[in-house]
Amino acid sequence: MATNKHAMIRYQALDRCFRNKARRFYIEDLVEACNEALYEYEGKGSSVKKRQIYEDINFMMSLEGYNAPIDKIKDGRRTYYRYGTDFSINKRPLSDEEMDMLTQAIEVLNRFKGMPQFDWMETLLTNLQDKFGLRGNKEPIIGFEQNVDYLAAKHLSGLFSAVVNKQVLHVTYKTFAGIVKEWMLHPYYIKEFNNRWFLFGMNNDKDGQITNVPLDRIENFEVVNIPYKENADIDFKEYFDDVVGVTIPNKPVESVRLQFAPERFPYILSKPLHGSMRVLDREHGIVELSVIPNKELETLIWSFGDQVEVLAPEWLRARMKERIEALAKKYQTNAH
Repeated sequence: MATNKHAMIRYQALDRCFRNKARRFYIEDLVEACNEALYEYEGKGSSVKKRQIYEDINFMMSLEGYNAPIDKIKDGRRTYYRYGTDFSINKRPLSDEEMDMLTQAIEVLNRFKGMPQFDWMETLLTNLQDKFGLRGNKEPIIGFEQNVDYLAAKHLSGLFSAVVNKQVLHVTYKTFAGIVKEWMLHPYYIKEFNNRWFLFGMNNDKDGQITNVPLDRIENFEVVNIPYKENADIDFKEYFDDVVGVTIPNKPVESVRLQFAPERFPYILSKPLHGSMRVLDREHGIVELSVIPNKELETLIWSFGDQVEVLAPEWLRARMKERIEALAKKYQTNAH
C-alpha cells in the first residue's frame, strides 16, 4: 500500500476521530482535524478540502487500503463517522505485501549479525521473526560484499550513535604513513564506498571544513561535552552527485570522455560509471561523465586496463599516460 507523507498524516488524524466514541465527527470536523494535524507537522500552506477527506474515507474502507469498518451514521440531514468496532489502522494485521517487505528487510539486517558491537541485532531479528511469524530462510540466498574482520566494524556502531544523538567527538586518526592527528569533529554522515566506511563531519580544527575520515584509520574516539553544531548547509543525499567515490576536491565539474573496447562497452552500458554518464558514440564506445575528477575516478579508469582510453580532458589523459609509462618501466627490468 503505497502512500505519501501527507496521506499518512491524514489517515492517522481520521483514525483518531473514528476511534473517539465520545464525540460525533461530521465531515467539517474531520476536515478541521486533518488540517490541524497537517499544520502541526508541516506548518502553514498545508490544508485539505472536503473532497479529499471523502476520498480518504473511501480509501480507508477499501481492501486496497485498511478495510476499515467505518460507519456513516445519519443525524438528520447530516452524517457523522466512526468505527463500528474496536478498530484502528495501527492495530490491523500486516498485508501480504507488507509482510513480504518486512521479510526482505530482515534478510538485509541479517548482514550485520556477527559483526562487532552488533550483538543486539540478533535479539532484534529474533523478536521480529517471532512477533510476525517470519522464519525466513535458514540458508542465505543473497551475498553481500563485506568483511566482518574489517577494522572499521568496531567503530561503526558508536559513530552511528554519535551522529543520531548529535554528539561532538574527539577523534584520534592515524594515517597509513603512521602520522597521528587529533580532531574535534561534529559528525553528520556515514557512507560506504568500495567496501570501506567513511565518516563526514565539521572539523573544529580545520576552520569548520567538512572532513572525510576513513573508519579503519580511526585509532579511537570519545564523546566530548561541548555544543554540537547542526548541519545547516549540506544535503548529503546530493553531496556526492558530482564525484565518483567520497573525495570531493575543491575543483569545478569537468567533462571526462572515455572510449571503451568493443568487448567492454556492453558492460559499461549495463552498469554506468556515474549517474551523469551519457553515450556520445555508441559505435565507437565513447561516453562522457560530468564529474569533479578525483583519485577514485582515476582508480576506476585504471581498473579497466587496456580496455579504456581517456580522450579528455588533456591533463587527465597525460596523467594516465605517465602512469602507464611508469608501469611499463617496471616490467622492462628483470624480476628479482
